[in-house]
Amino acid sequence: MDRSLYVGMTGAAQIMQAQAVLAQNLANVSTAGFRADLHAISGVPIAGPGFGTRINAVTTTSGFSTEGGAITQTGRTLDVAVMGAGWLAVQAKDGSEAYTRGGDLRLTPDGMLVTAAGLPVLGDSAPITVPPADSVAIGSDGTVTIVPQGTGAKGASAIARLKLVNPPESQLVKGTDGLVRTKDGTPAPADAAVQLQSGALEGSNVNAPRALVEMIELARLFDMQTRLMSSTDQNAASAQKLLAAA
Repeated sequence: MDRSLYVGMTGAAQIMQAQAVLAQNLANVSTAGFRADLHAISGVPIAGPGFGTRINAVTTTSGFSTEGGAITQTGRTLDVAVMGAGWLAVQAKDGSEAYTRGGDLRLTPDGMLVTAAGLPVLGDSAPITVPPADSVAIGSDGTVTIVPQGTGAKGASAIARLKLVNPPESQLVKGTDGLVRTKDGTPAPADAAVQLQSGALEGSNVNAPRALVEMIELARLFDMQTRLMSSTDQNAASAQKLLAAA
């Protein structure tokens, strides 16, 4: 009886973890460039004496979805969308190099180019700082061009270039902060083939209807596990009565 109870308990606990992954994805359905986390529930036989008739449910993470999100035209000069494969390089809060698809960039009061989360955007060698300018534009190759204050359109000049990378997907891992890094932590080399679309943003790749359906399926599975625990408890109580009456 206790083994059946343990199977039901572990199954319910793992389903709750899977629901947490889906809830996180749904919470970021409107986050620019967000990549949905993937999960899988597998069966693992219980080790120990006796016959191998009981299986534990175990939730495993299987990386993140690399599907592209929908591209929306914004007309904002600091909005960029990565076209096809590739990533924008940023400086994470711990100082390490990380990668994102979120291209809703902005300037801080001191001129630093940052993401919506306030992370510095990296150039070829360091975070990009923009001097006072009448206008700022980002080209398809990541080149940042400005018109310095008071110089007019003829004074336009390139000041930096966004670091764009495209390491193999098998070498990437997504952290709890939502940023992607290489598995060994080594900065990926810049890739000149990665292209941007200016004045546009890539949306989240979370499929909200599918995630909601999965959430309902998990809720039904959770209910099944709780009923298994309840039935096990009732059977144990009945067995105790029979023993007491014997």
